[in-house]
Amino acid sequence: MKPNKIDKLIFVYNAETGLQNQLLDGAHKILSPSTYNCRLCAITFGAFKENTTWKNFRKTSSLTMEFLHKDEYKKKYASKFNYNFTFPIVLGQTHDELEIVINTEELNNLVDAKSLISSLNKCV
Repeated sequence: MKPNKIDKLIFVYNAETGLQNQLLDGAHKILSPSTYNCRLCAITFGAFKENTTWKNFRKTSSLTMEFLHKDEYKKKYASKFNYNFTFPIVLGQTHDELEIVINTEELNNLVDAKSLISSLNKCV
């Protein structure tokens, strides 16, 4: 567990916003899932809808969560915290900083929503 209290978890997908990007990402997940570059997205969403296990966890959790695409993260947080992260990533926001909760390498090694949930429960 981290020494500082985490007020919010920030999930940053390795994807850009926009309908065209969503369609391309969905097609990529279907046609070539092994080469898709956002494990966080692949775990939490299928090609067209949110993973049921993840959705149930998210809805019943007492954790405050924010979900951003990397362009949204950079616009909202980069100027305030000026951190350079690789994506995807799960960050914890404390009163005055961002902490890495699950880094890109760890996310890329997770196999499914249950393993993501388990990792989150160990970290916060």
